[in-house]
Amino acid sequence: MPGSIAKRANGKWRARYRDDQSLEHSRHFDRKVDAQRWIDEVTTSVISGTYVDPKAGGVTFAAFYADWSARQIWVRSTRVNADHATRTVPFADLPLKAIRRSHVESWVKAMNAKLAPTTIKTRYVIIRSVFRAAVLDRVIVTDPSVGVTLPRRRRADAAMTVPTAEQVGRLLQHADSNRVSTRQGFRAYVALCAFAGLRLGEAAGVQVGDIDFLKRQLNLSRQIQREGDSYIVRAPKYGSERAVYLPDELVDILADHVRLHLDPDPSPDQWLFTVKGEPMYDNAVAWRWRATRTAAGLEQVRLHDLRHFYASGLIADGCDVVTVQRSLGHATATSTLNTYSHLWPTAEDRTRIAASHLAQAALAELDATAALTGGNERERS
Repeated sequence: MPGSIAKRANGKWRARYRDDQSLEHSRHFDRKVDAQRWIDEVTTSVISGTYVDPKAGGVTFAAFYADWSARQIWVRSTRVNADHATRTVPFADLPLKAIRRSHVESWVKAMNAKLAPTTIKTRYVIIRSVFRAAVLDRVIVTDPSVGVTLPRRRRADAAMTVPTAEQVGRLLQHADSNRVSTRQGFRAYVALCAFAGLRLGEAAGVQVGDIDFLKRQLNLSRQIQREGDSYIVRAPKYGSERAVYLPDELVDILADHVRLHLDPDPSPDQWLFTVKGEPMYDNAVAWRWRATRTAAGLEQVRLHDLRHFYASGLIADGCDVVTVQRSLGHATATSTLNTYSHLWPTAEDRTRIAASHLAQAALAELDATAALTGGNERERS
């Protein structure tokens, strides 16, 4: 990319160069040294691979996103979330090269007044991915979202509510209603969330053929999501297709549910939970859950808290992080640790437990010796 500097008749210095598409770019300077510095900077950016056509950044944020998003391999829900996030930015109609970090900071500040930190982070990550794509496409030189401070999230141990076994028992007790066409059969749904850790849409998407009653196993391969006034069936979140190993108690609950609430000889593709022949999802689940927790006197418990109950039980019984990750359908073990690390025993806890086992074994031997000799060896020592 050759560049040149020439003095004009008006006394100014014109610096110009041609880019890799043979398009000429020029600027005028009062001093030759400034013109030379500009040419040197452009040359350096070309050599380092960071050169950006000055005209490229004229495309607006909204226009770049529309073109870029059309090429992405996304599941439907990801596209819906990305579209919604990009519609919330106040700089959608600004040219990319005109967007500054201050624009992004102002957007985050405005969201902080009404949205939760997790929601803000989700939207920010989407917007930042757009800017990163623009940098990689050499539309802009730098990403204006770098360094933007996000609101602090509450610590997982402070934000998470884990119901007690007694509370889950009360919820199961009140889940079914004897009234016709109300909550009949909802107990099995609550049990799936509490004793198998299923998400709302995953439990809604269970079919009879997914349950292997002999192997005591549930093969999770779909979820139900709302779309407009109806629903769609799609694969679970990335990495969430899994085999869930069911306890005997849950197998019995599901078997009773099939016997009492489904056809006498249900087909494998029959939905486990239905409303007027259609799968029970979204609002149909939400109002039944609200009625259940109200009847149980547990207004503060969310349906998703039953998933935390399941995870905490696995951890308390000594399951390692990979086992918990696979049981919950997390994409990575990091996701599991980020959510539940505070529930695992610390090094101090494990040290005390190990030392306690040693002490119990030694003191048991001391007591056995005392019993044989007819004395109290602990007191003599």
